[in-house]
Amino acid sequence: MSVTADIDLSYIPFWGRPQQERVDAFRRLRQLEHPVFCYENRVPFIKQGKGYYALVRHADVTEASRNAGIFSSEPTSNSIPDMPNWLAVYFGSMINMDDPKHARLRRIVSRAFTPRILAKMEEDLQRAAGEIVANAPDSGDFVREIAARLPVQVICDMMGIPPDRHDEILRHTNVILANADAEYSGITVDFSHPDAPFRRWPVARGLLKLIKAGRALSLLAQRLGRERRKHPTGDLTSLLVNGEEHLTPQELGSFFILLVVAGSETTRNAIAHGLKLLTDNPQQREVLLSDFEKHVPGTVEEIIRYATPVIQFRRTLTRDHTMNGMDYRAGDKVLLFYNSANRDEAVFTDPDVFDITRSPNPHVGFGGPGPHYCLGAHLARREITVMFRELFTRHPGIRTVGEPDYLLSNFVNGVKHVDYTW
Repeated sequence: MSVTADIDLSYIPFWGRPQQERVDAFRRLRQLEHPVFCYENRVPFIKQGKGYYALVRHADVTEASRNAGIFSSEPTSNSIPDMPNWLAVYFGSMINMDDPKHARLRRIVSRAFTPRILAKMEEDLQRAAGEIVANAPDSGDFVREIAARLPVQVICDMMGIPPDRHDEILRHTNVILANADAEYSGITVDFSHPDAPFRRWPVARGLLKLIKAGRALSLLAQRLGRERRKHPTGDLTSLLVNGEEHLTPQELGSFFILLVVAGSETTRNAIAHGLKLLTDNPQQREVLLSDFEKHVPGTVEEIIRYATPVIQFRRTLTRDHTMNGMDYRAGDKVLLFYNSANRDEAVFTDPDVFDITRSPNPHVGFGGPGPHYCLGAHLARREITVMFRELFTRHPGIRTVGEPDYLLSNFVNGVKHVDYTW
């Protein structure tokens, strides 16, 4: 049996295996001389591509990230098949663009992350985290009661969206990142048909839910943008739609979807994984609590490395290219598996050990180096830090109970539910 005979990264049940089994599978893939080629699933209503190469080593992921001119984010980076226009109208944000289009949009939206905005945000973060923890019950679903609330509240406050819309927005983000998980997508996967696991009508219902969620978020942002063009208030929406260089209504809608989905999901999952890791590793928890301010920066970086909330993004070769002895052809797809790069033995000593004192820690949990490095990485780090400071200050005994219920996805390492108590 070959090393990859039982590893099919396109086979949806693979992503439902226990986390350690997947870690072991990627370790075996890293031992191969060249990246493995995977065929794409046949999904109704979506044009099937030939397949993709799985980049699983840290060196390959970082090199591809740096060379955006060769490893392109166009036509799609957040979808393995090419995204049809009827989805791209909502989800075709700047992460699916190369320069100069990408540079223009990034320059505009970087207004969200100026020192002045971030300083104001620090006060809002502290207040929001304090309210969330103070109002949380003594036990329950940690994701619903605590982890999911902070990032959505912060992003909505930034954009100027009122609190009575927050739960609605959270529901839409769950649908958008549902992937193959039936709880949120409504798509049921027929594993008895390995050659065609996705049935036509369940997929149709799931795609309809996805379109409705994207449309609802886009229209909400566009309506707010129209109001702020007439009556600017100083919030982020006002900054994005006014001035000589500004976002169009469609660009604003797509950016808001990117901001709320990527921003909320990455942070909420890091917080949820983080509490689970600190529960399962009591010695690391003791180190953190022995001097919180000293050790929390390393804790945040190690949570992001170890959990890797975003599993992969896609790139497409613009021309023939040789990388680390492997020949690629123009038009080839590659997936940058950040989860595997973050466990690469060539870079990290004892990569499967959760160590909050790890230094250096050159993880790629916010994407590899290059133009698509996560614009909100600093904000995510601050959110995670503030939330854990509140939790361990008010409830130093907080811990998870039992095993998490994970999202069935090859894109997001999501925690849907996990119980907690203090």
